Amino acid sequence: MTQKVLLLPGDGIGPEIAAQAARLLEACQNAGLDIEVEEALVGGSAFDAFGEPLPAETLEKAKAADAILLGAVGGPKWDKLDDLSKRPEKGLLGLRKNLGLFGNLRPALLYPQLASASSLKPELVAGLDIMIVRELTGGIYFGQPRGIEERNGERVGFNTYVYSESEIERIGRVAFEMAQKRGGKLCSVDKANVLEVTILWREVMERLAPEYPDVELSHMYVDNAAMQLVRAPKQFDVVVTGNMFGDILSDAAAMLTGSIGMLPSASLNESGQGMYEPCHGSAPDIAGQNVANPLAMMLSVAMMLRYSLDEPTLAERIEAAVGDVLDQGLRTADIAQPGEVHASTVEMGDAVLEAFAKRG
Repeated sequence: MTQKVLLLPGDGIGPEIAAQAARLLEACQNAGLDIEVEEALVGGSAFDAFGEPLPAETLEKAKAADAILLGAVGGPKWDKLDDLSKRPEKGLLGLRKNLGLFGNLRPALLYPQLASASSLKPELVAGLDIMIVRELTGGIYFGQPRGIEERNGERVGFNTYVYSESEIERIGRVAFEMAQKRGGKLCSVDKANVLEVTILWREVMERLAPEYPDVELSHMYVDNAAMQLVRAPKQFDVVVTGNMFGDILSDAAAMLTGSIGMLPSASLNESGQGMYEPCHGSAPDIAGQNVANPLAMMLSVAMMLRYSLDEPTLAERIEAAVGDVLDQGLRTADIAQPGEVHASTVEMGDAVLEAFAKRG
């Protein structure tokens, strides 16, 4: 049966890297993948066209899709919009909420060819392979009440950090099952020494642990976890945490790999539908220059094939093709060493497609 893929190029470098993903999807179709690809607007580009960061038409197409590929959203052009509900990021949050995309998978995998590009010593990061499982639709980003109001003659900003047992259990099960498929170690990150929400978080994780006897569960406060990521990152296998802590830690882990431009991510709901996107954001400072690294976007296609479209063989073929290209010495500016020639976005896309074809 034909599966539907929705491509959302978005803003900044999004359209440039999405174009390379579209070429890769076409190559997969030529290799026998039965998909139908549609495009739609989201984020700042959608606001410019429709006055909304998540138009109803885009949301309906997203709901009907088996998987969604997102480039990136946001940029300084829209940062001064007074109505926060109109900002590009609200389009992304709206997709997550409306589709129930509660489970965010953020791998921090170091390609051996790029060990020297990491900001840490190669011996600390060689062989690094961490999976951060971040809860994505709850916590302080969505909690109510929230706002800015006047109290006692001054403005006060407030947000509510809230998680229910069912929300914690749902993401916990995703993380335990991921650990079963990997190294059997799960570190739950919280701040249970000062936050009641994360006291509950820790209690639920402990309650789940006996159901997964093959997984070793540990706990770590978030400040210590941040320190350990840069001190001894290879101690981690799977990390599970809430929305805000996961947002911060996953970006820190990404930079251990040399460039956030190398890392894909997946956001899944309970039915297996997923939204796949690179971790790097819209990078408006380099948009339109044909210098952005498309590899995270192309690896997001591989994650989509693995987790939503049940095509692990094609996923492995894409990942191997990326490895082949790195073996050839091709580097975009973000992963190049001083003196190395920089490949453009399109040149890197060309090379991956060529390597993909050779592995057919």
